[in-house]
Amino acid sequence: MNSVFGAGRLLATLGLLAGSAAASAQTPDASVAPVRGQVLDAATKAPVAGAVVRWLSTPAQATTTDGQGTFSLVRPATPDTRLVVDLLGYRSDTVQARGTSYLRVGLRRSRELGEVKVEGRALSYSGLTPTNTQVLTSRDLTKSACCNLAESFETNASVEVSTTDAVSGARQIQLLGLDGAYSLLTIDNLPALRGLSTPYRLGYLAGPWIESIDIIKGMGSVVNGYESISGQVNVRLKEPDKADRLLFNAYGNDLGKFDVNLNLATKVGKKVSTALLLHTDHLGRRVDRNHDDFLDLPLATQLNLFNKWKYLSGKGVVAEVGLGALRETRQGGDMRYREYSATGYYGITQETNRFTGYAKTSYTWPGRPYQSLGLLLSGTSHVFTSRYGLRTYDGTQRTGLATLLFQSIVGTTAHTYRTGLSFLHDDYQEVYRTGFTYLTETPAERYAREHRNRLERVPGAFAEYTYQNARNLTVVTGLRLDYHNLYGLFLTPRLNVKYDPAKNTVLRLAAGRGQRTANPLAENAGMLVSSREFVISPGLRPETAWNLGGSFTQYFTAFGRPGTFITDYYHTEFGNQVVSDPYTATTQLLIGNLEPGGRSFSRSLQTEVQVEPVKGLQAKAAYKYLDVRTIYDGQLLPKVLTPRHRLFLNLGYATAFDKWRADFTVQGFGRRPLAHPPGSTGHQHGSGEATLRYAPRYALLNTQLTRAFKRFEVYAGVENITNYRQRTPIQGAYAPFGPDFDAAMVWGPVYGRLTYAGLRFTLQ
Repeated sequence: MNSVFGAGRLLATLGLLAGSAAASAQTPDASVAPVRGQVLDAATKAPVAGAVVRWLSTPAQATTTDGQGTFSLVRPATPDTRLVVDLLGYRSDTVQARGTSYLRVGLRRSRELGEVKVEGRALSYSGLTPTNTQVLTSRDLTKSACCNLAESFETNASVEVSTTDAVSGARQIQLLGLDGAYSLLTIDNLPALRGLSTPYRLGYLAGPWIESIDIIKGMGSVVNGYESISGQVNVRLKEPDKADRLLFNAYGNDLGKFDVNLNLATKVGKKVSTALLLHTDHLGRRVDRNHDDFLDLPLATQLNLFNKWKYLSGKGVVAEVGLGALRETRQGGDMRYREYSATGYYGITQETNRFTGYAKTSYTWPGRPYQSLGLLLSGTSHVFTSRYGLRTYDGTQRTGLATLLFQSIVGTTAHTYRTGLSFLHDDYQEVYRTGFTYLTETPAERYAREHRNRLERVPGAFAEYTYQNARNLTVVTGLRLDYHNLYGLFLTPRLNVKYDPAKNTVLRLAAGRGQRTANPLAENAGMLVSSREFVISPGLRPETAWNLGGSFTQYFTAFGRPGTFITDYYHTEFGNQVVSDPYTATTQLLIGNLEPGGRSFSRSLQTEVQVEPVKGLQAKAAYKYLDVRTIYDGQLLPKVLTPRHRLFLNLGYATAFDKWRADFTVQGFGRRPLAHPPGSTGHQHGSGEATLRYAPRYALLNTQLTRAFKRFEVYAGVENITNYRQRTPIQGAYAPFGPDFDAAMVWGPVYGRLTYAGLRFTLQ
């Protein structure tokens, strides 16, 4: 109860404070980025070459379209952002360029009446951002059931989602072959769902709440902090002033689980709008399809709500406030286990209460759309209790973040900069009890063993400079300096370069350093569902890593329609890593700093092609290679449960007006290394990879069919069409309190084929 009142005080305080609507740290601010676009003949859709494109307020700033009708123009240092497009034989007209970085302009011939038509261009892989960014739109999110964030990546090749164990139902993402803890997860570009929420965080965001997802590989901006190592996943929630008035989504599957979502949005006067996002899901049916006497999925109930308010003054002031609350309970384990009955059966329980709040306010100077000042405040209270057999693991996290950000230009909008101050407050309190006591230890020693408390205070300063020549080069350099109360002063440099050597060809380079503090219990929660004893070394240091990589993107035309080819490579090298070693001792999970002189690295190579072979049929195919290895007890071995090879194919077909939509996805996974089970002889020291166990190769096939009507859609789908299952996901299930029990080595589906159906109803 104290945690609830504490969270209430925290949110009440936030409600009295202003926060920042700081520009996206990864996507160029549309108010300062050069305007790019294409001029087409409105009737024939053919590119128009030689058209003059100029600013109405500064006619001297002008350019002409090339043979493909494309142009690029630096923005003027004036508030007037109207473009004039002229060409002999066509009607001259004026186009508003505010709030967008890409325009597609259709000019009508002089003898025709009409107007200029402006359309946005939405590519899956952005051709404008300096970072390697893939965008999943709200349309993409309807290609699968997408009940929560974990299921939002089903039709995407860049991010992998895996199950942490066969009992708890927890899922995690992987980016560049590294666990989700190494990628920065943000909501509307605010760091969120970090720390102790890591094990179950992918279930804390409902799919229908999401407007789009930005997947950013490599080092991003210093504005968002220093913790990003492998990349960033930015989730954009529905905006109060743009969302549909009502969205209702209901989902059910043959396991007995149902999800219900209700989004409501309305304007309160001319300047204020609000959105209320509601979600609940429930699984109350006990399912054991593999007949091992353990639930295939835990019984679970979640209640989740989020409320956003937005204020647009029309005179440069923008303010936004958001409040959220979540409660979730889970119960899994033996089919006969009951939480409040001393039955002697193995079970897990989890209860989570989470409260969040943020406030953003920004001011843009009149007549200077490129210059703004913002203040951002956010706070989180995350409290949970859990039981894994005889073990208990409870935690509390209180987090506060403040950022002050100023943005302007140097001379022209070709030279922009952002600078600011930040302060991070993290208060962690964890209690981990094994269920055993040691006669030789004192009460003080036992308290130190069971309690892991940490208070972090990190003030910081940052600066970022961006150069854009409006033709083919963008350079973003950033540096931040932070002082950690436990680990001292440290620098975080970042660099992103985008160069277009030819039309429709984009090269990118990213490099930088990241640092984070590990949470060894929360980040290894899946290993709690085993008989392995956690052995955590004292004196854990921060994790540090350098990431270097780049990408090549080629936009082309095939079958008369646009296509995309992209390949990227990233290398992450750790200076220090908190290593979880499941190899050295089969009865223990050894957690400690990277060995002196040791190495830990990740190499990721991905190639993807997207085409539309026939009208309405979108095809995506990708191949990913991962080489993730670490020194364990003097041996360089591959990371457990990480496949070296992965194949991906997605086919999506839509009829005219999207009346019918069908999607088919194939994911192929190569062999992945497994730790030896508890009670076995284990890995033979000095034998390298030769004596490791490997999971077999397999493929998953999913499909979904959607029928759209005027105001609603109905959909149905099948996941894991072939009903493929891991034969024995739980080792030693017959004696879960014994030394051979292990439910952590999960590499494949546990419950087999899943069928589902749902309904979406919308009022725009």
